[in-house]
Amino acid sequence: MIIMSFCVACGHQTEAKIPLGDHKTRLVCTHCGNIHYENPKVICGALAIWDNKVLLCRRAIEPRYGLWTLPAGYMELFETMEQGAARETREEAEAEAEIEQLYCMYNIPRIGQIYVLFKAQLKDGVFGAGEESLECRLFEEHDIPWAELAFPSVEQTLKHYFADRKLGLFPSHLETLGTRLDHTG
Repeated sequence: MIIMSFCVACGHQTEAKIPLGDHKTRLVCTHCGNIHYENPKVICGALAIWDNKVLLCRRAIEPRYGLWTLPAGYMELFETMEQGAARETREEAEAEAEIEQLYCMYNIPRIGQIYVLFKAQLKDGVFGAGEESLECRLFEEHDIPWAELAFPSVEQTLKHYFADRKLGLFPSHLETLGTRLDHTG
């Protein structure tokens, strides 16, 4: 539970308790009764493809500075997941992603995140490097820097893509990922 001493609605003190009809301890405002819920964060991104190559971005920010990732980030209010994936591709890779389908979704309960990645086409093969990227490149399967991937979700998505491409079918994948140490992704 996040320790928050004051209510974001009215500024009065909060206390940890189980609200009526709930089963979990929550922070509740002692003045206005506002219940402060902690919910998972949604990360959306794109597996952008051009000429059978995948677009990867080398991170210019923490966490995992200098490692390679798919263009992705936190979903914003008032946007769809598809819009978020396209926006993150523009921001990180200065590229337009034409979203094709929902491709991979990962539950990551240990850090309270949900990753949603879409299969997309890189429009006109044009890309650059946004402020959050040191560089962006297109990679063929044999060139992927597997040991330098930033997140288990990126590694798993790339493995799915290359296996699915061999079959010519791209089903949606739903998985729960653990840590790199327990080898579950």
